Amino acid sequence: MATTSEVYTSNHRNFPMVPKVVFGRGSFNQVGEIISCERKGIAPFIYLIDSVFEKNITFIEDRIPLSSTDEIIYVSTAEEPKTSQVDEIVAKIKKDYQYTPSGIIGIGGGSILDLSKAVSIMLTNPGSASEYQGWDLVKNKAVFHVGVPTISGTGAEVSRTTVLTGPERKLGINSDFTPFDQVILDPELIKDVPKDQWFYTGMDCYIHCVESLHGTYLNAFSQSYGEKALDLCKEIFVSNSLSKEEADAKLMMASWHGGMSIAYSQVGVAHAMSYGLAYVLGTKHGIGNCIVFDKLGKYYPEGVAVFKKMKEIHGISLPVGVCADVTEDQLNIMTSVALSLEPLWENALGTDWKSKVNADTLKEIYRSL
Repeated sequence: MATTSEVYTSNHRNFPMVPKVVFGRGSFNQVGEIISCERKGIAPFIYLIDSVFEKNITFIEDRIPLSSTDEIIYVSTAEEPKTSQVDEIVAKIKKDYQYTPSGIIGIGGGSILDLSKAVSIMLTNPGSASEYQGWDLVKNKAVFHVGVPTISGTGAEVSRTTVLTGPERKLGINSDFTPFDQVILDPELIKDVPKDQWFYTGMDCYIHCVESLHGTYLNAFSQSYGEKALDLCKEIFVSNSLSKEEADAKLMMASWHGGMSIAYSQVGVAHAMSYGLAYVLGTKHGIGNCIVFDKLGKYYPEGVAVFKKMKEIHGISLPVGVCADVTEDQLNIMTSVALSLEPLWENALGTDWKSKVNADTLKEIYRSL
């Protein structure tokens, strides 16, 4: 039997989880009812919505029960989310409203969900979002925030990280205050996602799982979520026998489970190197992961083999020559950004990872992309 001192000297992290989630086709129609108990007088709810829906407002906007003070802000996701973008949205909200909003509702893919989490944090914390890039730097609780994914795979709806490109690096705000207070998972919202984008974002989930399950941070908790997400990904992308409705619903569950898996472990080589690509070339996260992972057979042989099979089944051709014209200075920045993400490398290669990988190793991989 453990002694009292043994019980109280453990060093396990006590991570938060999303406290409320609703799942099902048409569940988005409940958004007004779900947030009503969080409304604080005339303080508005601010909806941050992917600007892709601005051309088809009936699909989203006409279903939102706005009060007199609520506002919809359409946000472009042409580029990866930036700390400056967060700061601009926060400044606009503070300028336009006398009161702190009742809450932030993010509707879109991983970029919008990350922006929404960051905005909700910065409404209650001073300074710039760039000052909070890192682990456990946030001091004040965020305003109430809701995530509504319209594409699945990133796991942003469940993770405690909001990934942002800052003036010096691409790094997440990783905090106990980051996770959404409420998530609405409505498979109907992802039914019209273009095939390539559906594949790239779904592969973000698949790669999460491979990196988590083959990492040194793996434990029974992350393993149970990662294995379920991986099985769902294989059912969706390898067997290819599901109806579109079935695949959409299961991809939402794969994304959720994949996000939970890395919350209690970490990602690895593909994500670290993808961050370097995004910082220098602006490569979107999902496709960036795919471009890098395709070349990582040395690190994840079985996972890469299955990935190549998935590409073939779905007729996906990845861009080539992505780094053909990059300069040596750009390569140096890419490798510096990638190697700065030490927890990812430790998860992938162990505590002695610096003896196994260096800038020259990464430059060789980048040049092959």
